[in-house]
Amino acid sequence: MRAASRTAAAPLTQAFSSALAGPASRRSFATSRRADASYGFIGLGQMGYPMARNLRSKIAQSDTMCIHDVNPAVCEQFEKEVGNVKVVQSVRDIAENSETILTVLPQPHHVQNVFQQMLRPPTLRTEAPIKQERLFIDCSTIDPRSSAQVANATHSSGQAKFVDAPMSGGAVGAAAGSLTFMIGSAPEMVPRVTEVLSMMGKRVVHMGPQTSGLKAKLANNYLLALNNIATCEAMNMGVKWGLDPKTLSDMINTATGKCWPSEVNNPVPGVVENSPASKDYKGGFGTTLMLKDLKLALQALVESDIEPMLGGYAKEIYAAAAADEKCKDRDFSVVYRYIGGKE
Repeated sequence: MRAASRTAAAPLTQAFSSALAGPASRRSFATSRRADASYGFIGLGQMGYPMARNLRSKIAQSDTMCIHDVNPAVCEQFEKEVGNVKVVQSVRDIAENSETILTVLPQPHHVQNVFQQMLRPPTLRTEAPIKQERLFIDCSTIDPRSSAQVANATHSSGQAKFVDAPMSGGAVGAAAGSLTFMIGSAPEMVPRVTEVLSMMGKRVVHMGPQTSGLKAKLANNYLLALNNIATCEAMNMGVKWGLDPKTLSDMINTATGKCWPSEVNNPVPGVVENSPASKDYKGGFGTTLMLKDLKLALQALVESDIEPMLGGYAKEIYAAAAADEKCKDRDFSVVYRYIGGKE
């Protein structure tokens, strides 16, 4: 598994190093916002769309904001709904016309491809309309190894600084502007990055150097994946034993079993009003997304010579639930339905 990862990573590293090498810049990175700033946003999906909307509403009206998504219709919708943005045709256009650029993308290869396109050729600071050093903030949840490769290529090109900044809070938090961001960066980058991310969230936590944000996110979601399964099993056994689910949930949430799946995202329909479980498990954090994050965490564990005890079993459960016709395309709390919980 590790050999395969290294083999797959080689073309990316070689491609970056051969195409992006450029003279080191003497200009220092601006750690604070300038007047009439320029922003770029790439990836207007379930999370990116509301994040970009909040960003546009918080920056000055005179600031420019370029947007791009693989789905042109989404960009058109955003332009009509939010306004005061420029829809561009390529990610390179974003890089050439923006100083602060955020990316929210689904998979590692999407992040790799986007950054290859943005950084080639390495002339952003000599031939582009904006010649300042860029700040790239990647909010995607990907594996630390891939993120480190992109960061190293970005820095070695002499064109930009790169920060990993995955978030927690889901689509609801993105819409409300209440996300928590976990960032991996050099200490001197923190004030500027915090200033930008605070326009889309309530909390920004500096976890340490490059990739630390992703490592924290994967550790958190690994725990969440296991807690959810345990909560589903505990609620199932209580209901099958004749306990009232609301009473059981209230007890757990004032005792040592309390966790986010038991308190906020309880898997039993009717226990938490407006939770996904109470809406046929629709909305929320999809089972396929949890499976993706769990796979990334397991990959990172193997690459760090850490042997997971429970993660492999959890991966099998989420994979089976995601493939089940009664459970697919639903919130990850649908594991309760998958194991036969009473609804």
